[in-house]
Amino acid sequence: MSIDRTAPGVDGLPDVVDAMREWQDDAAPFQPHPGDLGWLWRFGAEATAAAVRTWSRAGRILAAGMLDGSAMLRLAVAPDVQGDEELARALVEDLTRPERGVLAAGKANVEAPAGALIRDLLGARGWGVDEPWQPLRYDLAEPVPDPGVRVEAIGPDRVHLRTAVQRAAFDNSTFSDERWRAMAAGPAYADARCLVAFDERGDAVAAVTVWSAGPGRPGLLEPMGVHREHRGRGYGRAISVAAAGALREFGASSALVCTPSSNVGGVATYRSAGFRPLTEVRDRCRLA
Repeated sequence: MSIDRTAPGVDGLPDVVDAMREWQDDAAPFQPHPGDLGWLWRFGAEATAAAVRTWSRAGRILAAGMLDGSAMLRLAVAPDVQGDEELARALVEDLTRPERGVLAAGKANVEAPAGALIRDLLGARGWGVDEPWQPLRYDLAEPVPDPGVRVEAIGPDRVHLRTAVQRAAFDNSTFSDERWRAMAAGPAYADARCLVAFDERGDAVAAVTVWSAGPGRPGLLEPMGVHREHRGRGYGRAISVAAAGALREFGASSALVCTPSSNVGGVATYRSAGFRPLTEVRDRCRLA
């Protein structure tokens, strides 16, 4: 049977979220999570749909890609078909031919699970590897300790606290109350929660959004940030511990996070919170 590539549209996005949930497995290589799609949803359903491509066979979604601009695709693949030659060759053709409407000509990056056949086939086409990223995992089999600071779940009535910390944590962030509401309206947020940490004066100092893929599956932290005026005081560790605890309440098997390996401070923060590093991952990249 042939592989069908589609842009699923807004109506098809819930099926993509469901498929990506099913693909999350602690025993499988690290790959994009439904929470990544949920975070993209802050730009609205139409923009999210425009950035998504799926590859299916006989009506089953086998792979889903999220475009970040015209030169970066984050690709998730069902674990049981990561070595499927028909799928891998179809993906390579679509990703290397600009007229297929996935990646533009010139420099491009593809994030794909370690060990997936598509990585080997892109390498055979001359694609190299980019800078390493460090995934980390927190095993949630045992109770999570208290974070040591006040942490609260944030809903629509106090969304301004969540968005303000985001803007103060990341340069050039455009996260706003309106974008939070767009994100929260997406199907992935049905299994998500925003947390904010407060200092002893009651100031919001750190924030995180956690995304569950369902009971018994890994959850995701995306994103986590500390207010630039409150760094170096352990709030990153505290909010990361709280995030792991929230995912355990959702029934997640583990908590995952990924950051550039060059972000030495970020990696150290997650490790201090109890996250353990997994094998580094690198995008496949085409230089021209």
